[in-house]
Amino acid sequence: MRSRETYIRPSAPIVPLLVKELREVTAGRALWTMLLLACPLVGYSFDQAVSLYSESSAAALQSPVLARSLSPLDGILVPTFGSFYVAVTLLFPFVAIRVLGQEKESGALRLLVQLPYRPSTLIAAKFCAVMAAWFMVSIPALSALAVWAILGGHLAAPETLNLLFGHLLYGLLAGAIGLFAAVVSDSSATAAIIALAVTIGSWVLDFTLAGRSGLSAWLAQLSLTQTLRPFEQGLLSAGLVLGITAAIGGLAVLTIVWLPPGTPVRTKIVRSVSCVLVVAVALTVAAQIRVSVDLSEDRRNSFSRADERLLATLRRPLVIRVNLAAEDPRYIDLRRNVLTKLERAMPDVSVVLANERSNVANSPDAYGQIEYVYGDHTDVSRSTSPREILPLLYALAGAQPPAAGVAKSTLVIPW
Repeated sequence: MRSRETYIRPSAPIVPLLVKELREVTAGRALWTMLLLACPLVGYSFDQAVSLYSESSAAALQSPVLARSLSPLDGILVPTFGSFYVAVTLLFPFVAIRVLGQEKESGALRLLVQLPYRPSTLIAAKFCAVMAAWFMVSIPALSALAVWAILGGHLAAPETLNLLFGHLLYGLLAGAIGLFAAVVSDSSATAAIIALAVTIGSWVLDFTLAGRSGLSAWLAQLSLTQTLRPFEQGLLSAGLVLGITAAIGGLAVLTIVWLPPGTPVRTKIVRSVSCVLVVAVALTVAAQIRVSVDLSEDRRNSFSRADERLLATLRRPLVIRVNLAAEDPRYIDLRRNVLTKLERAMPDVSVVLANERSNVANSPDAYGQIEYVYGDHTDVSRSTSPREILPLLYALAGAQPPAAGVAKSTLVIPW
């Protein structure tokens, strides 16, 4: 009769495993090749951004309107990290595949799973190695920030850290895709094709469905390119962070499920379906969370604090019916200047986009009208400016508009 102790898997210290994973990821050519390619790419983008921003700053000295629109977030950070984003999208999955793919091709994975480590511990160590690799490949972008500070450029800590956090989440997501592609593929080449199909396919998805509504708009939100846009605008969205975290966690669990070579494929598929369902529920819940924090220095995503305090007291549902096409520039301005800010400031806002071509053809005079329904009161406007829309909403709610304050300039020109 066997003792029960023989079924207990012995434990082992995790530090040697971490050292092994870090040594292997730094010894691979993929990491250093990506770093070599990222340096000139990020450097060129940073140089062009500084040149354009300096010219705009010189012109802003003569134009107060232009001065108010200048921001290092738009002029320096986003263009510089935009090139870093391209490098991560196209090259970083290869670094992640290297962490697991070579062991699988050489047969070392069968020996690795026999060590006294759980599959979850093995994958956690590999994720730590992927995170360390991301910090290494981000050195060119971080160096650009240091150079900008040395040149006397202004950096607002909240919006800068928020952008870095967004790129870290995106890098971990790309790494998770690479690890999962490596564990389900027989070779690193196949894993690379799968990873690139997902990352580049998200670009195609975002490009073809941009500016559409309904199901197409929901599918466009699944694109990887959508994950960074709120961070680039200075927004920290709780729903977005939860959604990305759920996707990373789901891919990690799927990687754990498919890691052991001896597990039957049918068992792996059943476990994978359960994991996908849980992730789908988590993503659905995350999509309903609208809590976000505006970390931009110029508060571009928010109304004035007085307006936001008053709007937060308007508890009745607000329904906005927009008779504009989704690709219409007026709707884009309305969405950026009013709708997104109202969704953040008011507790219950619903936006209905009536952009069907038949409706536009049947009622051309109504095209461009925006109907606001608050409780039993209704009003119509064609304006996309908050200076006209906010007083309209206050009138519908029977609220007294807040006293106008003196606007303060937030311009900082570092030249």
